[in-house]
Amino acid sequence: MMKKTDVVILGGMSGISAGISSRRHYPDKEVVLVRKEGTVLIPCGIPYIFGTVDGPENNVIPDGLLESNKIELVTDEAVALDREKKVIELKDHEPIQYHKLVLATGSMPIIPRIPGIDKENVFAVRKEFDYLKKVLNKMRQAKNIVIIGGGFIGIEFADECRKNKGLSVTVVEMLDYCLKLAMDEEFSIEAEKRLEDTGVKILKKEQVVSIGGKEKVEYVELASGKKLEADIVILGIGCVPNSQLAEKAGIELGYRKGIKVDSLMRTYTDPDIFACGDCCTRDSFFDGKPSAIMLASVATSEARIAGANLFSSVHRKNGVISVFATYVNGRAFGVAGLTERVARENGMEIVIGEASAPDTHPGGMPDSTMMKVKLIFAKDTGIILGGAVSGGRSTGEMVNVIGACILHRMTANEIVAFQMGTHPALTSSPIAYPFVNAACKAVLPIRGCK
Repeated sequence: MMKKTDVVILGGMSGISAGISSRRHYPDKEVVLVRKEGTVLIPCGIPYIFGTVDGPENNVIPDGLLESNKIELVTDEAVALDREKKVIELKDHEPIQYHKLVLATGSMPIIPRIPGIDKENVFAVRKEFDYLKKVLNKMRQAKNIVIIGGGFIGIEFADECRKNKGLSVTVVEMLDYCLKLAMDEEFSIEAEKRLEDTGVKILKKEQVVSIGGKEKVEYVELASGKKLEADIVILGIGCVPNSQLAEKAGIELGYRKGIKVDSLMRTYTDPDIFACGDCCTRDSFFDGKPSAIMLASVATSEARIAGANLFSSVHRKNGVISVFATYVNGRAFGVAGLTERVARENGMEIVIGEASAPDTHPGGMPDSTMMKVKLIFAKDTGIILGGAVSGGRSTGEMVNVIGACILHRMTANEIVAFQMGTHPALTSSPIAYPFVNAACKAVLPIRGCK
């Protein structure tokens, strides 16, 4: 027996978005989503399983989304792809023949080659419900946790894990400050300080050389000779594309072994196979070069494009801008586009505009937070290239505004004329609105005036 359908999607979160997009554009087509996991976790919410939401069951994407969009779910593992016959072989179910296929197989955590990495209670950050439940149970019995990596994964895990009483948390980062690849130094240092205020220890310019103990981890040894007691080690080093099934099927891979796709999200190898999310290649919005950015917002954007383009060309991807935010001990940090460091390292001549203001007006309103905005413009054109924000919860939406301005290549002059909606309890004052004021401060230097 063989099942036949119009569209097969392999994958989790971005697969759901691709399926919904396909159903919206082609309501007459049958869509089947195949995934190995019975429950799909919200990827960005995984650190909060270990503190704020207290368990993976409180961080899931409801399957009602599939039912309401008439997408059939098959919980199974895809083990082979026959492109010639257009058939997906499953581990436990009958094969499925498709007309169009979307690969949304996501990413896998990087496991560094460190002696002792295979010891018990050393955990990578996997997007698996039962696995993360096990990690949480182990953490509730632990006294010392060491987190390897001071990027987003490491910092957010540290901030959440320290909420467990009696648990000592240490972050080991090999660079000279945490979040260096994501934010400029002043914002990274501010985030580090917020985290250290909670009692988390941060060791910078340190490299793990081994993980010691008998069967279970007992300590982490650093290149400096320090030994850190550890009942649990979390690997927060990053991810790589999960493209093994595609590779076995002879589909062309590109940068970092991601599935190579065009601007329509079609694979270069097969016009009836699309890919989206962390399993595929991406190019920068700014220079078209390959990008290693892995964000859920990018993945779902690609998924919407892939689903729309299955049977006709509707949308094209713009390239990765990279818009994101994080939250550390009650303060938010966000970046859209290029940081000052990256722009200067790429030889760009830039102008910086900065402004700060309370995110309410007056600043004495309840829960008011000082918001700081930094904008980066190209000196020759005045076009916005990037921006960074720190402040309260509205930071997340502020960086989204900056991202939209970057996408539409707005200039400092155009942002000066920006018409914002304001309210005393919700935003900065229209007079002191930091996004606009930062642009105002850049206008004269862009013109060459001091």
